[in-house]
Amino acid sequence: MTVTADHPVLDRSLALHPQVALRPEPFGALAYHYDTRRLVFLKHVDLVRVVESLDDHDTVVAALTACRIPPERHGAFATAIASLLDSEMLCDRTR
Repeated sequence: MTVTADHPVLDRSLALHPQVALRPEPFGALAYHYDTRRLVFLKHVDLVRVVESLDDHDTVVAALTACRIPPERHGAFATAIASLLDSEMLCDRTR
């Protein structure tokens, strides 16, 4: 799946799924879903920082901006976040 910087995932209000725990690692973090028993590697500390801040911001793009992720990297982050959403590591939240 190709996600561009104007992908709708950037306008969504997301949070870490309540059944997911993040374990910090030198490369980023491990995300473990207690219900599905799925394990996902977050392979960059910037992605971990954004995922951890999603609940504090109205949209994904607001979290990216707050974490000082340059706009030219938003497309790559949208791809990673869409993948985390598909794997149920992230979920929609109400604003």
